[in-house]
Amino acid sequence: MEEKTIRLSQYLKWMGICSTGGEAKIRIQQGEVMVNGDVDTRRGRVLRAGDRVAFEGQEHVVSFDV
Repeated sequence: MEEKTIRLSQYLKWMGICSTGGEAKIRIQQGEVMVNGDVDTRRGRVLRAGDRVAFEGQEHVVSFDV
């Protein structure tokens, strides 16, 4: 079974944190997003289940469960 992954910019759109890919790109590049406690400016950063994404004071744990 292959491990599920998602890119950081896609995750921000999927979760409704950003309304567009362009908005996600800008917010990531400006250092507004943290992954696992560290600022990450790579919009192509690959996220896996259990990773923690923080934005505007809210933390989200990546999960692919429906």
